[in-house]
Amino acid sequence: MKNYYKKRYALSEQGAKNLTKATIYCFLTYCINLGPMFILMGLINQLVLGNVSSTLQYIVMAILTLVFMYILLSEEYVSLYNSTYKESANLRKGIAENLAQLPLAYFSKHDLSDLSQTIMSDVERVEHSMSHSIPKVVAMWLFFPLMGLIMLIGNWKLGLAAIIPTLLSFMINPLAKQKEVSEYSRYFNVLRDNSELFQETIELQQEISSFNQADKVKKNLYKKMEESERIHLNVEIVPMLAVGISSSLSYISLAVVLAVGIQLLIHNEISLLYLIGYLIGAIKVKELFDVSREGMTEMSYIEPAIVRIKEIKNAALQEGKDTDLSSYDIEFKNVSFAYNKDAKVLKDVSFTAKQGEVTALVGISGSGKTSVLRLISRLYDYDTGSILIDGKDIKNISTESLFKNVSIVFQDVTLFNTSIMENIRLGRESATDEEVKEAARLANCMDFIEKLPDGFNTLIGENGAELSGGERQRISIARAFLKDAPVLILDEISASLDVDNEKKIQDSLNKLIKDKTVIIISHRLKSIENVNKIVVIDEGVVETSGNHDELIKDSKVYKNLIEKTKLAEAFNY
Repeated sequence: MKNYYKKRYALSEQGAKNLTKATIYCFLTYCINLGPMFILMGLINQLVLGNVSSTLQYIVMAILTLVFMYILLSEEYVSLYNSTYKESANLRKGIAENLAQLPLAYFSKHDLSDLSQTIMSDVERVEHSMSHSIPKVVAMWLFFPLMGLIMLIGNWKLGLAAIIPTLLSFMINPLAKQKEVSEYSRYFNVLRDNSELFQETIELQQEISSFNQADKVKKNLYKKMEESERIHLNVEIVPMLAVGISSSLSYISLAVVLAVGIQLLIHNEISLLYLIGYLIGAIKVKELFDVSREGMTEMSYIEPAIVRIKEIKNAALQEGKDTDLSSYDIEFKNVSFAYNKDAKVLKDVSFTAKQGEVTALVGISGSGKTSVLRLISRLYDYDTGSILIDGKDIKNISTESLFKNVSIVFQDVTLFNTSIMENIRLGRESATDEEVKEAARLANCMDFIEKLPDGFNTLIGENGAELSGGERQRISIARAFLKDAPVLILDEISASLDVDNEKKIQDSLNKLIKDKTVIIISHRLKSIENVNKIVVIDEGVVETSGNHDELIKDSKVYKNLIEKTKLAEAFNY
C-alpha cells in the first residue's frame, strides 16, 4: 500500500508511510463502528423479542467499544491531519528543490503561472484529499469485502440484496471519472488562456482604442469567457450526475433489503431480528458509502493536479558532481543542440576558447551564437558531442560548481525592485559596500548613480524601471565584475550603450579579462577586431575561425558580416 501511495500520488517515503497508517486507522474505525450495531441488535433481541441476556454483558461491551473508539478516533485524527499537513509542506519543498535543479530549457517550455499554480493550489488540493478522502475511500475498499462476507454468511439472499445495489452505486464514479478529468484539464487550460488574454487586453486597451478596435477585442474576450463557463458547467454537471445517480441507487439498496427481507420473513426463512439487523447493516454501509462517494469525487477532481506535480518531480534534473577546476580552457567537440527536436540550432560545432584570451562569436541573427553561450553556462544541455572545461565534460560537473566559476551578462537584463547596491551585490553576496562600489566604477556606473537622489541606496523599481536601458545594462556588467569568475560570458553587452560608454566598458574589460576565459558576442564587429580569436558561425555551423586579419583574407562569410554591419550602422546614424 505504501508503494502504491508513493507512486500514485507522488508522495515522499514518509508521506506514503503516514498515509498508509491513516488508512489502517480508518479501516479499524469502520470495524469498531460495528460495535454499537451489535449492541443495538442485542438490546432489540432482549426488549422486543424477549430473549433476556445479562445486563453486565451489555455494559462491558459498551465500555470496551467506547474505549476502542476513543483510541482509534484519536489516532485517526492525528494521522489524517497532522501527518498529511506535514506532507503538503514536504511536497512543496520537494517541488521547489526539483525546480532549482531543472535546466532553463524546462522553464522556457512551461508557463511560470502553471508552475506557481502547482506549488500553491495543486498541492493544497492534494493535501485536502489526503486528509479527507484518500484514506477513507481506500479503507472503505478494504472494509466493504469484510462487511459483505459477514452479510453473505448470515444470509446470502439478504446479503446480495444489500451488496448489489451498493456496488452499482459505487461503480458510477469510476465510469464518470475519465470524462470529468479530461473536462477539468480543458477547463484549466481555457482559464489560463483567458487570464493571459485578459491581461493583454488591459495592457493594449489604450492603443487598440485609438484604432477603433476596442469592441472587437472585447467581443473576442467575452466569447472566450462564455466558452470557459460552458466548460465549467460540464465540469460541475458530471460529478453532480454521478453523485445523484449513485445516491439514488444507495437508497434503493435499503428498499431492496426490506422487500427481500419481508418475503423471507413471511416464508419463515429468517427471524425478525435478522431483518432488523440487515436493515441496520445496510444503513451503516450506505452511510460509509456516502462519505466514500464524495471522497471518490474529490480524488477524481485532483487527478490533473497530481499529473502536474508528477511532471515536475519526474522531470530530468541537471546532474553532476561537485568539481574543483584548475584551468579554464573551454573546448567544444562536435556539439549539436536543438530547442525543439525538429530543428537543430547547432550542428557539430567544434572550437576552443583559451584561458587568458578573448574569443568572439560572430554570425547573423539566429545563427546560434547565444545558444553556444547558453550551453557553456549550462542553462541548457547539449544533445550530442561534448563541452569540456579543464578537460572535464560539463554534464558531469554540478551546476553549483559550474555557476560559481562563470559570470554571465546577457543582452536581456534582469533587475529587482531593490537598491542599486543590492542589485549589484547579487554578483557576490558576501561583497562589502566598497567592493560593490568598485565594481560599479569599473562598469562605468558612477556617472548616473551619483545623480540619483539616494545614490547606491536608490530603489530602481521592478526590473529597473527607473533606469534607462544602458544604465540597466551597466548594472548587470557590474555584477559580473563583482563576481570576478574565471569564465566571463558577454552577450551583446554593448547593444544598449552609446559609442562613448562602449569604449569605457571596453577599457574596463581589458582590466578584467586577465587570466580569464572570455567569450563575447557583439553586433559591432569593429569592437572585436583586436580579440585573440573570432569564431564565425553560419546557420549553426562553425564556418571558420581565426583573428580579424586572417578572416578578412579567407572568410567570405566574415567579410559579408562586416559589410552588413557597416550598412546597419550607417542607417542607425
